[in-house]
Amino acid sequence: MTAFRERHCLVTGCGFVGSHLVDALLDAGGLVRVASLSGAAHLAHPNLDVVQADLTRIDDCVRVATGMDDVFHAAGTVGAAGVLPTSAMAGITLNLTLTANMLQAAWQVGVKRIQVYSSSTGYPVVSHPVNENEFWEGEPYPGYFGYGWMRRYIERLGEYVSQSSGVGVSIVRPGALYGPRDNFDPKTSHVIAGLIRRAIDGEEPFVVWGDGKDVRDIMHIRDFARGCLLALDQKADCDPVNISAGKGITTGELAAQVLEAVGRGDEKVVFDPSRPTALPYRVLNARKAQERLGFSPQISLGDGLRETVSWLREKLA
Repeated sequence: MTAFRERHCLVTGCGFVGSHLVDALLDAGGLVRVASLSGAAHLAHPNLDVVQADLTRIDDCVRVATGMDDVFHAAGTVGAAGVLPTSAMAGITLNLTLTANMLQAAWQVGVKRIQVYSSSTGYPVVSHPVNENEFWEGEPYPGYFGYGWMRRYIERLGEYVSQSSGVGVSIVRPGALYGPRDNFDPKTSHVIAGLIRRAIDGEEPFVVWGDGKDVRDIMHIRDFARGCLLALDQKADCDPVNISAGKGITTGELAAQVLEAVGRGDEKVVFDPSRPTALPYRVLNARKAQERLGFSPQISLGDGLRETVSWLREKLA
């Protein structure tokens, strides 16, 4: 992808999503600045500039956005199962603050384009692959209510800036992501990372909460990063786009593939229907990304899981 060659690109945050956006931009020839409170010591490249910034401070946001063509606003927190409501409120407040500040800074210094990240948690409850136009047709799933509405409001903030300024705004709605550099802490990780960590740790029996029939839309983080670059380049028009695999897999099938990836494919998954699960079905319709961006995932689930297992084992060694 040559569209970002020699463009000055800011990535806020350098965690799971942000670090892979950095990789994709550097591979595309971008001149990349990372703004992070803790830095990005794990990244090094001649076209990479890492600056420390507290994005809760508007002055810091203006400073890091100055001179940038494009901004990928990946800084923030993500929700996880088991998070206490009081902790969830802190995350909601932080995400809104960071996004509002970065949108204001982009507007103030004349950034050409900015990408903000919504969430599939904002969609209402449906039993089919949900398309972008259905986002506002009902309330989010009750378990996602606070987080889902926060992501909805972030979209509205992006629309306001898009309508009121010359800044192009790209809104991306991800599916479930996995891959190297994810959060693998069993207490705070999402389902995929949690399954991988438990399988590597040798948990036996290998227990999955629920009946194994919940369906999720899962994609490798490098595919997602590539889709984000396409979205900013081709759809900075404030028209949201799902970046996802566009197909579902049950949690039971996923758990079996995780066991296969760690070399325990002969073991059976044990289901515990007495334990709580979340939304039974969540798959995103990926047609808009396919037709308007030319995007489709390239990394198979099996290959992606094996790579992620290998990466984590190396980190745990």
